[in-house]
Amino acid sequence: MKEFTVPMALVDFIPVALFALATIILMRDLYNKMSKGAFALFAAGTIDVVCAGALKALHKLLYAAGVCDFQPLSAMFFPVQSIGFLLAGIGVIAMLVHKQISSTAAFAAVPPVFSGTFVFVGLMVTGVGLIDAALCVLSVKLKKPWLIALFVVAFVCLLAMGYLSSKNFEQASMNWIAEGVNVVGQAALLIGVWLLHKNGLAELKLRGEEVA
Repeated sequence: MKEFTVPMALVDFIPVALFALATIILMRDLYNKMSKGAFALFAAGTIDVVCAGALKALHKLLYAAGVCDFQPLSAMFFPVQSIGFLLAGIGVIAMLVHKQISSTAAFAAVPPVFSGTFVFVGLMVTGVGLIDAALCVLSVKLKKPWLIALFVVAFVCLLAMGYLSSKNFEQASMNWIAEGVNVVGQAALLIGVWLLHKNGLAELKLRGEEVA
């Protein structure tokens, strides 16, 4: 049996909240830099990620509290979150590499759902890598290259989470390790995004920026 406890389940909501705060700040600062298509991809993707994380944490809480073991809440985690990260990553990269005009159309192919997790870990790493790479570029443009360290920490923690996902989560110790890594990663992301915001991300002009 999985060794979930109520405190462990409540801690699982912390990285979800940290990620949600970071993306809200980014949405506010990047809104006038993105075409409607790019922003829609970023917003839809990050909302998917938050919902997937929150539902997985809810499953742990319901299980730990002895209410029920509603497996679909956990089973949907990798498919929804990985696709969400990929969409969000495509959105921010589109902002950097394409001229952003109001008529821009964006299309994303949603991969089929598989029962394994390997493909979803790959999509998640790709999406987060794109997001962190874009944030590193923005750090350089704002002349704050030292912020790159925070986004590298966030990405490394994501890689660690991918590795830990292959381990035995029946043990409470593995769950606590994963919780700690996830909290550190999302905290680094939030701090980095907040510092970008404080250093003028909203006012930063990107080359070719022309958004209605």
